Amino acid sequence: MTNQQKAEQIKPWINPEERVTVDFTDVRDLNAEVSGCTDNVVHLLFQEAFPHIKERMTVPLRNVHVEEDPFHYTRDPDSPIQSRLRLRIDQKGPEGF
Repeated sequence: MTNQQKAEQIKPWINPEERVTVDFTDVRDLNAEVSGCTDNVVHLLFQEAFPHIKERMTVPLRNVHVEEDPFHYTRDPDSPIQSRLRLRIDQKGPEGF
């Protein structure tokens, strides 16, 4: 899959009300918010242990594999139920997780 194809699948998930599942090489099943995406990078926000503190991370799309997460679904009760997006990232995750 090209970076452009990955970006096309990720961009609909840029929504502060939705979450995606993220797996890194050292930690799995993290919840993240997609805050932005270009044809080169995806910007993610991870909820820290402290309320209202989020860790930002920018990941090159060349390190990202885009999949569907059949075990989690969208949050919006007014939209049709849809499986959540899963991003598998070929690098270590943020510290503290």
